[in-house]
Amino acid sequence: MFPLAPLSPLEVRALGVLAEKQLTTPNYYPLTLNALVTGCNQKSNRDPVIQASEAEVQAALESLKRQTLVIESYGASGRVMRYAHNLPKVLNLGQQMTALLAVLMLRGPQTAGELRIGCDRLYSFADISSVEAFLGEMTMRPTGALVVKLPKQPGSREHRWAHTLSAVPDYEAKASAPDSRNPITIGEIAALNSALAQLRDEVAQLRALVERLYQRLGVSP
Repeated sequence: MFPLAPLSPLEVRALGVLAEKQLTTPNYYPLTLNALVTGCNQKSNRDPVIQASEAEVQAALESLKRQTLVIESYGASGRVMRYAHNLPKVLNLGQQMTALLAVLMLRGPQTAGELRIGCDRLYSFADISSVEAFLGEMTMRPTGALVVKLPKQPGSREHRWAHTLSAVPDYEAKASAPDSRNPITIGEIAALNSALAQLRDEVAQLRALVERLYQRLGVSP
């Protein structure tokens, strides 16, 4: 079942951290609240870098639990509460898609090439075409697309991809904003040239006036 409501940025971050740590540090997974807060505030491999409090992360976990995206247990010790994500069951994901989604949740929009590199510790894709194949599959799910291809940025040769677990329009607006501006018209160019010519005339007149003043005062410029 697809989440009923868009996730907040902190909910996305917490879910991404759980998915990442399950694949990179399985011996320490499920995570304690303290470990999860550290992962959310991590400065490397995070975009944007945030500073969330323990209370804020706990609130995000409570919201994710209500959507069954996070489950909790006391683990083997039976003393400390630990948290695990439930993405594969809720969204019907394999390890490949879980890895791609985790990187997008943690690092923001990425190209297929960037995703292949970013996923290296989570899942090793054979090549970029393999990444693109899974991304394509994630866009055509009957329960709703998990990722979306963003418009190319000016000067960029590749499309970036973003997850759809939270608001996507912001990404699209940023990517398309430069292209949405109207190109300058011939009439506007003519008006700018006319204004430039007028400024040049005014500068020439001022120079002539200054030279006359110097002559009257009998001094050299």
